Amino acid sequence: MLMARLQVVERTYYAGGLIMTIVQFLVLLLIAAVCGAIGQALAGYSLGGCLVSAVVGFVGAFLGLWLARQLGLPEVLVIRVGGETFPVLWSIVGSAILALILSLLSRRRRWAF
Repeated sequence: MLMARLQVVERTYYAGGLIMTIVQFLVLLLIAAVCGAIGQALAGYSLGGCLVSAVVGFVGAFLGLWLARQLGLPEVLVIRVGGETFPVLWSIVGSAILALILSLLSRRRRWAF
């Protein structure tokens, strides 16, 4: 009986589908942070701490998934959290590309005069 009530409380519906719970959002944020950190490590450039890694992971997921769709590549290594899919491989690839681009733009250049 208690288990049935917990399932009803955890599944909150709105007009179109299922709303993500706080725990599911935190799990998705953790996955994005790990993907962002791996992408930054592959690029060799760190943009900041854990929260920045999560943002880089989410932006990298958009960038990597867009790039994969443009090249006609399939979604590989997808994690499903709360009804939403998160492309882990393309998030890492996109995070690495984003970190590379930002490292090229933000490095100080020395001009020899």
